Amino acid sequence: MTKNLDNDGLRSIVENYDIFYIDLWGVVHNGITPHKKAIEALEEITKANKNYVLLTNAPRPNSSVNLFLEKMGMKKEIRKKVYSSGEASLVYLKKNFLNEKFFHLGPPRDFDLFLNFTKNKTIDIKESSYLLCTGLFEEQGEDLNYYKELFKDHINKKMICTNPDLIVDKGEKRELCAGSVALVFEKMGGEVVYFGKPFPEVYNQAINNEGKRVLSIGDNLNTDIKGANLLNFNSLIISNGVHKDEIKKEGIDLVSKKYEVIVNFIQTELKW
Repeated sequence: MTKNLDNDGLRSIVENYDIFYIDLWGVVHNGITPHKKAIEALEEITKANKNYVLLTNAPRPNSSVNLFLEKMGMKKEIRKKVYSSGEASLVYLKKNFLNEKFFHLGPPRDFDLFLNFTKNKTIDIKESSYLLCTGLFEEQGEDLNYYKELFKDHINKKMICTNPDLIVDKGEKRELCAGSVALVFEKMGGEVVYFGKPFPEVYNQAINNEGKRVLSIGDNLNTDIKGANLLNFNSLIISNGVHKDEIKKEGIDLVSKKYEVIVNFIQTELKW
């Protein structure tokens, strides 16, 4: 049974944990503005002498996510806690694919992910050794059939997906993410290497969690909560996120069973 913390707040369980993995988009901000109560919760966690990481499936380096949060008005003390799936994928790319040609799937704003090896980017998918997926093309942001057609002769290539999320809510608008493109490729028989939640590597790179009591907080059952389950962490779902309508209609116990995850706690929004 999932315990509701709307009345008691995060403060009621904070002493039970040493580290908090906290999702950014959907928990701390909505892509446009920060959530005031969530920011207050982060400040209180710090006062309680607990560690937290803002673990995000953003397909960009930590420095770029920091800049984005700075423009949103977040304090430096909060921004320095960021670790992104983009940063985790960069470690892998530099080690394994630094000199190979790649075809980029995603918008121009994600170009900063591969600034160190831009010379290897090709605009012709036929010339690429691998596919680097950070999202959808701006002009093809909704039609997944376009990507199916694009991939049909390139299933033998490996895809690196820097954001396993399928969808995200930007303000009131729902948008497809890189994970949706990677899923198309995978269903066609292609091999995808994912970086980000729910895959363990990004958690372990972000902070030393060995022997620590950990709570993972997020709004996505497929990534935030499934990742917590895979690593035997406790979890807190923010219900006013990507599963808002499902949870409102069916309740968290039924919805969590549908997604085959265990959810320890639930809050409408992150608050102290």
